[in-house]
Amino acid sequence: MRVAYGADDANETTRAVQQALADRGIEVVDVTGDQQWPDIGAAVGRAVATGTADLGVVLCWTGTGTAIAANKIAGVRAALAWDPWIAGGARKWNDANVLAMSLKRLAPDVAVEVLAAFLDTPAPDPDEAANIARLGALDD
Repeated sequence: MRVAYGADDANETTRAVQQALADRGIEVVDVTGDQQWPDIGAAVGRAVATGTADLGVVLCWTGTGTAIAANKIAGVRAALAWDPWIAGGARKWNDANVLAMSLKRLAPDVAVEVLAAFLDTPAPDPDEAANIARLGALDD
């Protein structure tokens, strides 16, 4: 699996998320560079939308800004999650392909649990296929 990653700051939470990705043997495409949060979110979104990455992970102070930026890219379904149930549900019921988290309000261990729930939910619920398809139709 290949995951696009971007964060607009570095702290214990971002380091824990990066380590968790490495511990899983996931290839990480780090798009952070010297960019601000709107560009980081969009870059992760583009990586997912173009197939450069299978999934994306973005972190900013609240997680909201990078989620909004990623969602500006067609085909991206970024979800802001703060606990494992939300992250797993976003994958299962909404086919989210980018996880957004707060790097200021999530403790490192919680962020790793949220990431694990997102990554460990491999496919959307088939019962939600019609609703997920409707999301794509809203781009028109």
